[in-house]
Amino acid sequence: MMMNMKKMMLGAAALVTTFALAACGSSQSTTKSDNWSTYESEKSITIGFDKTFVPMGFEETDGSYTGFDIDLATAVFDKYGIAIEWQPIDWDLKETELNNGNIDLIWNGYSVTDERKEKVLFTDSYMDNQQVLVTKKSSNISQVSDMKDKLLGAQAGSSGYSVFESQPAILKDIVQNNDASQYATFNEALIDLKNDRINGLLIDRVYANYYLQQEGIIADYNIIDAGFENETFAVGARKSDTTLVENINKAFTELYSDGTFQEISQKWFGEDVATDAVKN
Repeated sequence: MMMNMKKMMLGAAALVTTFALAACGSSQSTTKSDNWSTYESEKSITIGFDKTFVPMGFEETDGSYTGFDIDLATAVFDKYGIAIEWQPIDWDLKETELNNGNIDLIWNGYSVTDERKEKVLFTDSYMDNQQVLVTKKSSNISQVSDMKDKLLGAQAGSSGYSVFESQPAILKDIVQNNDASQYATFNEALIDLKNDRINGLLIDRVYANYYLQQEGIIADYNIIDAGFENETFAVGARKSDTTLVENINKAFTELYSDGTFQEISQKWFGEDVATDAVKN
């Protein structure tokens, strides 16, 4: 009797283990799967963005979200009858938020880099960008070499800070402490630049142009080519979401063909900013 009971207990334990392994395998499969059918059936997708990144995606005074990327993403998912839930995130944690499943896409002036390609699946690039050095004209800093022993700022987790670190000979080797003060948002960095707490700011050209023009202070600042290679903006997805990326790429070309992309571009930049990948 004792032997039979022991066999039954061992059998039950083995069964529990089997179910546990199966459940674990199922969870991993779900995490690593292509989720397009889920987005289609739920008619919803969550996009993470930095709500201070004008003019790409930002929060208005009334709490609504607006910007070039907001309009473009809305046009893309309108084609598929999918509503967007915009989720403001800490930009320094964007890939973590994506891969933990808190968001489904990173879409907000997200520059393509080799480092990021290891973490996410990118769509086709839809817009060009450049990292620039912004200084006050009153500082007499009009070229990169003038930043020797000066204080530099950059946004934490930005592509600007990434190239600053990876290509030290351009700027890192000459600035004070061979480092840049890191800010959660460009807004905070620009406040410190205005108040002379830093001498220069490494920033996306698109942000610098828009912000300084909107503030009416562009005449008081230098926007200097920092010497880094030009970048492109794309959308970042989980590596398993291949159908999602394919459908975004398809929508980009369709929106360009019917003129919608150009309308959105003219609204925010006064020109056509589309890359060849979108045009073709």
